[in-house]
Amino acid sequence: MKYSHVPKGTCSVRIDFEVDDEGIVHNTQFVGGCSGNTKAVSALVEGMAAKEAVTRLEGIPCRGDTSCPDQFAKALKKVLAKKDVL
Repeated sequence: MKYSHVPKGTCSVRIDFEVDDEGIVHNTQFVGGCSGNTKAVSALVEGMAAKEAVTRLEGIPCRGDTSCPDQFAKALKKVLAKKDVL
């Protein structure tokens, strides 16, 4: 299923991504933000279990106490809670 998240406190303005029925992350795209970093995060989480991505990305700071990866982890947690997988 496709999702979109509006991050708070980051340079990116939107994160689009998919989480399939098995809880696997696909097609992550950050709109805005530091291009190299957001492309790297997108490439690294492709095919990864959403729960694992949350574990690896949650709490990473950049500007203040959050970052694009941290905001993505927050979005994934919301999706997982809805799927009752977390």
